[in-house]
Amino acid sequence: MLETFLIFLRLGLTSFGGPVAHIGYFRSEFVERRGWARDDEYAAIVGFCQFLPGPASSQVAMVLGQRRAGYAGLVAAWIGFTLPSALLMALFALVLSRLGDVTNAPWLHGFKLAAAAVVAQALWNMGRSLTPDLPRLALAAAALAMALLLPGAAGQMAAIAMGALLGWLLLTPPVLAAAPAGVPRHAGLWLALFVLLLLALPLLAPLHHALALFAAFYRSGALVFGGGHVVLPLLQQAVVAPGWIGNGVFLAGYGAAQAMPGPLFSFAAFLGMAMAGWGGALLCLAAIYLPSLLLVCGGWPLWQAVSHRPGWRAALGGINAVVVGLLAAALWSPVLTGAIFAPGDAAIALGALLLLFLRAPSWAVVGLCAAAASGLAALLH
Repeated sequence: MLETFLIFLRLGLTSFGGPVAHIGYFRSEFVERRGWARDDEYAAIVGFCQFLPGPASSQVAMVLGQRRAGYAGLVAAWIGFTLPSALLMALFALVLSRLGDVTNAPWLHGFKLAAAAVVAQALWNMGRSLTPDLPRLALAAAALAMALLLPGAAGQMAAIAMGALLGWLLLTPPVLAAAPAGVPRHAGLWLALFVLLLLALPLLAPLHHALALFAAFYRSGALVFGGGHVVLPLLQQAVVAPGWIGNGVFLAGYGAAQAMPGPLFSFAAFLGMAMAGWGGALLCLAAIYLPSLLLVCGGWPLWQAVSHRPGWRAALGGINAVVVGLLAAALWSPVLTGAIFAPGDAAIALGALLLLFLRAPSWAVVGLCAAAASGLAALLH
């Protein structure tokens, strides 16, 4: 558990670039460096988390932690990965009036360039492993097209469903590497608790302001599909509409969240701190992540159980290929379109990619990209 916490704490301090980049960082750390999972197992984890509402990269961290050290590992992975950005966002809420706008800072642009390199390396390595033949390469290409033509959660869900169906119909199931896993009896209890809280919390919200806060953030974490940026309108409606926080403060915090490492859902700590101090930060952070914790605890054992069936293993091969296509779409937009604006940007990103292929530590690559982008900006201005 301590090992899991410390590894994810380091990743929480150095994983810039949003959920797609986080998935690349995780693959580099746990598939290539530590061997905690094979590429196909890691793609299955990513595919499972794409089905769930909430922050996909944090959920991938939870599954990896649970595989390593049980439920204690799940909690350790979540705390380690979330703590740095949550603490920084809470502190930012305290000093907001003294801090200028950092959204256009050159070093922040360097983080985006590093994220582009990380995602490109993950795409190359996962593509070689998970699309080794023409049918799966075609599935990845179809998923890429669907994600670009139908951006957002709807395109992702449709692509994954297509991959599962065509994989089940067309692909030969791989040979089992392990015996089928049973489903723990308590898996259904976690899912039942998820539904119970979703239904009961709005009824309890009028009783106390803390319950109203908890209900609003739990609902936002339970109903958002498509990653951290999609939660923006839900949270804005939850806290700005009732007058709990001003729209200007809300947008300033959301802008600062783009500069933070780790998950974007740590924005909840900023909002909680702005509304109710440190207690509010803890309350809102716990509430927005609780749906993911319950869904991972209850859903992952069920996913593992069905994945051992021959038909599902063939479907899983299709899903794995689709994950490659979705990663390719994300590499194009928003990663490349939001980072590469000039030849100098492309040169920095390509240099970072070369360093990653030479097995340079990802945190060092992030730092070098931030320094290079800052130096380039100084030369041009």
